[in-house]
Amino acid sequence: MIFLKDPGLIPVTELQRLADNNAIAKNLRDVFPHPYSMDDAHQFITFARNGVFGHTFGIFDEQTFIGAGSIVPQHDIHKNNGEIGYWIGEEYWGRGFAGRAVELLTTYAFNELKLLRIFAGVFATNVASMKVLEKSGYTLEAVLKSSIVKNGEILDECIYSILKQ
Repeated sequence: MIFLKDPGLIPVTELQRLADNNAIAKNLRDVFPHPYSMDDAHQFITFARNGVFGHTFGIFDEQTFIGAGSIVPQHDIHKNNGEIGYWIGEEYWGRGFAGRAVELLTTYAFNELKLLRIFAGVFATNVASMKVLEKSGYTLEAVLKSSIVKNGEILDECIYSILKQ
């Protein structure tokens, strides 16, 4: 069973081990370091606990840390929106954990934060994440052509969203 837990409960050595993986880093913004050091892991937990990344959680399968996720509320005229982000350690891929984490984060955003719309920006090459979002009720809203540069490659960004019912 998947749980969202306080980022202070994330075991720093396991965070560093799972996050230090190019298969994860290649699908995330450049602010996610690669290689991922112990210092990066400590800094992430500190920042997450202080709200720097919005509402951030460790994703756990029972007591096992398997990834991280967040909801970042937007501001000003976009204050009813939140951006969802998540990653799951590669050894846990293909077991439905990402989908369950997305559902829990979305429920949290709607029920606790009282947001009306949640969105995600996905690199066009990250088909697995698109499938996770679609299975979780998100729909493709837009494709922003050539809007991302990752590792020197120009990519499209797919914007997915879900509205509170």
